[in-house]
Amino acid sequence: MKEHTDANGNKISGMDAGANKKDVVLCAVFLCMLAGGFLLCLFLPKERYSESERRRLAPMPVLSAENVWSGRFMSGFEDYAADAFPFRDVFREMKALSARNVFFRRDNNGIYESEGFLAAMEYPMDRDSLVRAAERFRLVCGKYLTDENKVYLSVIPDKNCFLAGESGHLSMDYADFEKQMADLADFAEYIPVSDLLERDDYYRTDTHWRQERIADVADRLARAMGTELTQDYEIRTLEQDFYGVYHGQAALPLAPDRLRYVVGEDISACEVYDWQNGKEIPVYDMEKAAGWDPYEMFLSGSLSLLTVTNPNARTDKKLVLFRDSFGSSIAPLLAGGYAQITLVDIRYIHPEQLGRFVDFGNSDVLFLYSTLVLNHSGTLK
Repeated sequence: MKEHTDANGNKISGMDAGANKKDVVLCAVFLCMLAGGFLLCLFLPKERYSESERRRLAPMPVLSAENVWSGRFMSGFEDYAADAFPFRDVFREMKALSARNVFFRRDNNGIYESEGFLAAMEYPMDRDSLVRAAERFRLVCGKYLTDENKVYLSVIPDKNCFLAGESGHLSMDYADFEKQMADLADFAEYIPVSDLLERDDYYRTDTHWRQERIADVADRLARAMGTELTQDYEIRTLEQDFYGVYHGQAALPLAPDRLRYVVGEDISACEVYDWQNGKEIPVYDMEKAAGWDPYEMFLSGSLSLLTVTNPNARTDKKLVLFRDSFGSSIAPLLAGGYAQITLVDIRYIHPEQLGRFVDFGNSDVLFLYSTLVLNHSGTLK
């Protein structure tokens, strides 16, 4: 074997020399990758918002002696570096795929996939949260309602209810959840709807239910509250793909959903007023349908206070609907049974302010909330 000498005149074998060259090449490649990543981080334009994750990205922290001394700079820089990393979504997808297919993890970022459907693990049930939700609803009733108001409650199970059992993930006892919520809100008549729902009534990549599949839910709610709906609807489909909120959080390469919506004579005639922004808005906002979250097309998303007036109504009944984002898509289906529906989202408006805007006279009141909000009722004001 041919021998070589190093810089100090020591003899080394050809095999060792080859190994040394290999180490040098590997170190050079690593340094190039490190330098390239640094330059890309430095000069590539920085996004402020992640459309896939539906969240604002961490900004570069302010460099100051106070921030450095307190440790806030390094903490903030760590978040910024992770959010500003080049080709971040590609690496997120690689991580998600390896976690599922190589390491056989059951979830990624708390989101799991089952037969093409994505859901968030919702466990355990937080009874204290249910108590708080019932107290907020009771406050509204005590402050604004009289004996002439009929009060109703209905709980919308999240998608996890229909997926967790078969996929083997932890899940709450949703029947017990509904019972406890109904018992706590004993001032309201409970209207069950979970028996009408199944997995396919929800988007595969999103939290929400599909409007075109919940006409039976709307009909049961309306009948329980003493009114009837017209079922003369036409279903239309958006042209663009719909990637729901879970799609970006899971970072898995799943096919998009199709978003459909229903139109009819009553819905087309409705007039909607947005009290939060002081303007008229459409029932279906097609600008938002083409935006980063197409589900916001339903009554323009999560606004604090809306009034939907149906000039063609065959009744003078009114409804005050306390709701979360699920209510945006079912309210148009209920419009045929009411002259006016007021939608209130007390995640964004304090109940103490409602007397300035909402007339509760001659109105039914429905508290319609998903288990996702009720189990995290700290979001309610």
